[in-house]
Amino acid sequence: MKKYLIIYKPFLQFLAKFFSTYFILTLIYQTYLSPLDEKIPAVDYFTKTVAQQTAGLLQLFNANAYTVPSQIEPCMNFYYNNKFTSRIIEGCNALSVMILFTAFIVAFTGKIKPTVLYLIGGCLLIHCMNITRIALLNMATYHYKQYDYLLHDIAFPLFIYGVVFVLWVIWVNKFSKFATKSV
Repeated sequence: MKKYLIIYKPFLQFLAKFFSTYFILTLIYQTYLSPLDEKIPAVDYFTKTVAQQTAGLLQLFNANAYTVPSQIEPCMNFYYNNKFTSRIIEGCNALSVMILFTAFIVAFTGKIKPTVLYLIGGCLLIHCMNITRIALLNMATYHYKQYDYLLHDIAFPLFIYGVVFVLWVIWVNKFSKFATKSV
């Protein structure tokens, strides 16, 4: 048994770092969300900010886009050209994607400064991509309602997770401790 622990030590360390980071960050996120009363339709601050930033992005391109807090559920109702196009809920804010991204980077840790900078840059990129994703989804829903499921549930998740995967590959090959050993 000791022999296998020695052989698989890097893999076991990766798993321990990944799951502990993921668990801690998820616990922090759930604690952040817990003050929200499910009986009162309040939206968390970050989700509201994402919705407003998405409307702002579309307004940069002279689109009539705005958000209104829902009175019946915890979401932001999104309007594009004065037509309701979507509900932006807590799951749309991409914080869970950022948590997953962060857990992987921490599990394949490198030197502290590059790790912190890569985490900040990666999370900012994910945030900007998410705002762009929501803006494009609302435009597409307005013009092509029949493709809503395909775009929302398949195409855009593939894109955002694909970019996260590419960020992971770059990290492992260029910046992690693993990369420095293999060069």
